Amino acid sequence: MNSTATPRAAAVPVPAAASVDGRSTSSSDGDAFVATALDGAALAAMVELVRSGASSTRPELVSRSGLGRKIVTQRVDQAIELGLIVEGELAPSAGGRQARTLRFRAEAGRVLVAQIGASEFSAGLADLDGNLTEVSHEDWDIAAGPESTMARIHDHFETLSRRARLDRPWAIGIGLPGPVDFSTARLVAPPIMPGWDGFSARGWLREHYDAPVWVDNDVNLMAIGEWTKSPLRDERDLLFVKIGTGVGAGMIVRGRLVRGQSGAAGDIGHTHVTDDPTKVCRCGKVGCLEAVASGWSMLLEATARAAESPLLSAAMQQRGSLALGDLGEAARVGDPLATELIGTNAHAVAEVAANLVNFMNPGVLVIGGGVLRAGVQVVDEIESVVRARATDLVARDLAVRAATLDHLEGLQGAALLAVENLFSPSTLPRWIAQGTPVGHAVMLQRYGRAFA
Repeated sequence: MNSTATPRAAAVPVPAAASVDGRSTSSSDGDAFVATALDGAALAAMVELVRSGASSTRPELVSRSGLGRKIVTQRVDQAIELGLIVEGELAPSAGGRQARTLRFRAEAGRVLVAQIGASEFSAGLADLDGNLTEVSHEDWDIAAGPESTMARIHDHFETLSRRARLDRPWAIGIGLPGPVDFSTARLVAPPIMPGWDGFSARGWLREHYDAPVWVDNDVNLMAIGEWTKSPLRDERDLLFVKIGTGVGAGMIVRGRLVRGQSGAAGDIGHTHVTDDPTKVCRCGKVGCLEAVASGWSMLLEATARAAESPLLSAAMQQRGSLALGDLGEAARVGDPLATELIGTNAHAVAEVAANLVNFMNPGVLVIGGGVLRAGVQVVDEIESVVRARATDLVARDLAVRAATLDHLEGLQGAALLAVENLFSPSTLPRWIAQGTPVGHAVMLQRYGRAFA
């Protein structure tokens, strides 16, 4: 398996005894502090090696960590006592005495996760391997504002927690449909989210949960989720293009998520693509990709031209508005207007995606988002244009496909963001001796930078 950005691929480093966090260790108190820190780092190393699958027996831990057998035995026993590792069956013999296998207890804790879109959100619970165990959905207008939105997310979190008999979460992961400064977890001038500029979802949630909170852009989390929890894990370079209410991209390069200098990498929805003065974007500018090709622009035109389609007219009369699913159903039975709109929008996104493909040279281009409800012809149209525009060498090894996680890739990514930060080499040693991060959110939040 290729190396990845997650800390699961390597052992947690054990710090040298000379200093810890830059503090002097010359006094007896300093020596005691160092000993405690080293014990915590060694314990963290044992847990992370087992959690990552890099080691599954005590002899393997000795070999992989470089620590002595006595220290490994002590720290493994401590991890078992804390409930983070459990012994299993005897491992196959390598010629000597058989060793017991070790398994990380992913069920030891739970993380709360949410993926918030412009017109809906999903909430869920995940175990400490990042596997979703509970999921809920609700149609929701992000323009309702941050307080109302977060209060509704909190309601879902509480319902899910009661259902799973969860007392307190170990961590929280959140995806938001706008530019997120990852270092501060705050939105920066989101064009379709009135009242959200500078809002801290982390701060809001920390008023209700004593748990560390990590926040990222929704498409970044979709890319993480699709790459990690699908057969694509062996692809080191992945481009994820989301076409939903808005348009965005997430990029995995050499096994690492690319956020850019300030966290705005992949914000392709507001790339200028036309000088047509009638294509006014919701951000206030003219000619953005989203004004030409996005869920909202497609539905806007479909609504204005619904009289041209008996099927869309009937849907309008029945519900008073159109959804992407209406366009998909109409296109599947050959409705000319629906087919035209889907094809035009897919073509416009594909033009921009082709430029990204030529620039990035990914192994796979994944198309996701609500537009997939309009039918597979979206992906077919995008692939056709991308292959026509891509250079021969780029196109030769490129795979183009639809997202595979049934619209849960963002929620899955939020779970992985929370878990991998919680178990990152900079965070894990700071809570591991207590056996749980619960109650240490303020201290822990200053660290974890997995997927950075």
